[in-house]
Formats: sequence, structure tokens, C-alpha cells
Amino acid sequence: MEEIDLILDMAQEGMDRAMKHTQIELTKIRAGKASVNMLDGIQVEYYGVMSPLSQVSSITTPDARTIQIKPFERKIISDIERAIINSNVGLNPANDGETIRLNVPPLTEERRRELVKRVKSEVEVAKVNVRKVRQEMNDDLKKLKNDGVSEDAIKGGEERVQKLTNQFIEKIEQMMVAKEADIMQV
Repeated sequence: MEEIDLILDMAQEGMDRAMKHTQIELTKIRAGKASVNMLDGIQVEYYGVMSPLSQVSSITTPDARTIQIKPFERKIISDIERAIINSNVGLNPANDGETIRLNVPPLTEERRRELVKRVKSEVEVAKVNVRKVRQEMNDDLKKLKNDGVSEDAIKGGEERVQKLTNQFIEKIEQMMVAKEADIMQV
């Protein structure tokens, strides 16, 4: 029975990782409001090393439509601008020599629908990853039969893995509904 509990713990961890990854990806999808998370993943060359934008500058949102970036060193301001343009976040940087401002335009209906499709795509990837963890754990449970674990215990373990899978898929669905509502809100 100890082996089954270990497998269930592994299933929980794997599904939890899939869900957290999806949460991170969903925060990168903008919902019409300025957010510092929109710039996550942007790398800037800093002394020959690619560094996250957040490590070479201070990023704030002074209002709902503006992101302000203040580099720790003024000489990298053009590198930051280039990194933002090349990142395809869809924002045009404007600098005054000390700070960079990004104006977040309101979303059009068409753009909102595209973002909702992207959210659904991310959620589908998450569901596939959760189901993949379920399959791997069920395979591990079936291997326990060779170690002398009873079929009833294995069946019970499989049912618990399925219950866990259902819980995670439901949580992921709830994340999708919340993000969709956020995007479609005008």
C-alpha cells in the first residue's frame, strides 16, 4: 500500500506542475489591462549575458493602460526597446531617455476572440499534460502487480488517480472560465 501512496503523491506533484505552468502562461496573455506579467519572458542582453527584463530594470504600472520600465543603467535603454519590439508582445516602446513607456491599447472584439482561443489552447495543453500524468501513474500501478500487490489495491489506486485527475481538470477549467471573463470584459 505504501507504493500506491507514493505513486499517488507523484501523480499529485505532476498534475500540480501542469496546473502551475498553465497559470503562468495565462498571466502572460493580456486582458486589456496593463500588467508587469505581460513582459515575463523578455530577455535583454546585459554585459554579454541574456538576462530577464525584470532583473535589469524596475517595471511598474502607473495606470491601467501604461507599463513603465526604468532601467537600472541608462545605457541599456535601447537594448530594452529592441528586446520588447522583438518579443512580439504587440506593444510599441516610447522612451524619454530615462524611462520606457508602453501604452496598452484597448482590445478590439476580434483581438479578444483571438486571445480566448489562445487561452483555450493553453488549457487544452494542460489537460493533455494532466492526462499524461494519469496514464504514467496507472502504468506504474499496473507494474505493482508483479510485486505481489493485490488487484483490488491496484484498482483502488487507479480510482484515486482518476479522482485526482478529475479534480485537476476541473480546477483548470475554472482558470479558463475566469481568464475568458477577464478578457471579454470591456
